[in-house]
Amino acid sequence: MNKTEFIAAVADKAGITKSDAQKTVKAVLDVITETLQGGDKVVLTGFGSFEVREAKERWGVNPRTKEKVLIPATKRPAFSAGAELKKAVKGE
Repeated sequence: MNKTEFIAAVADKAGITKSDAQKTVKAVLDVITETLQGGDKVVLTGFGSFEVREAKERWGVNPRTKEKVLIPATKRPAFSAGAELKKAVKGE
């Protein structure tokens, strides 16, 4: 499901227009992004949590030259599924 299909499904499920669904989805994604940028975690109980995780500095290999290169430490967004989402996916 892509973003357009997701917005259409939200509109159908909530009984709202696609325009309103698009605004709602954009607002939710903006709030999650801004919260993570601020260094905080977003917890949606039962569904899951979004957080920023630190990826440590590590060594890699350039596939073209086979030369070892140092990959710097960085921050990555991460999602952990909640118990209710895990059960739903399993069909429980």
